[in-house]
Amino acid sequence: MAKLKIRKGDHVVVVAGKDKNKNGEVLKMMPKENRALVRGVNMVKKHQRQTPQQEGGIVTREAPVHISNLALEDPKDGKPTRVGYKVLKDGRKVRFAKRSGEVIDG
Repeated sequence: MAKLKIRKGDHVVVVAGKDKNKNGEVLKMMPKENRALVRGVNMVKKHQRQTPQQEGGIVTREAPVHISNLALEDPKDGKPTRVGYKVLKDGRKVRFAKRSGEVIDG
């Protein structure tokens, strides 16, 4: 299992597939399947059975997207960027956007 450079809460851009150029926030990561659930991306219709708590019918919800189709959104200009790691002077290892050099996690 490879180390993923995208984490829950990150803002990502879809770079391939039917939702290309859409962006959204990562709701859930699935590292074993190399997939991510992104808000507002890869919406599918699902038939829901009625339960006492929930109403039945057809609901739309997000389906997981393969991480190869996602790129992190550059904090400076909102365009897709690759991710690198660097160690700051205080010893913390942080991710940074290779496009602008901006540090991603505080």
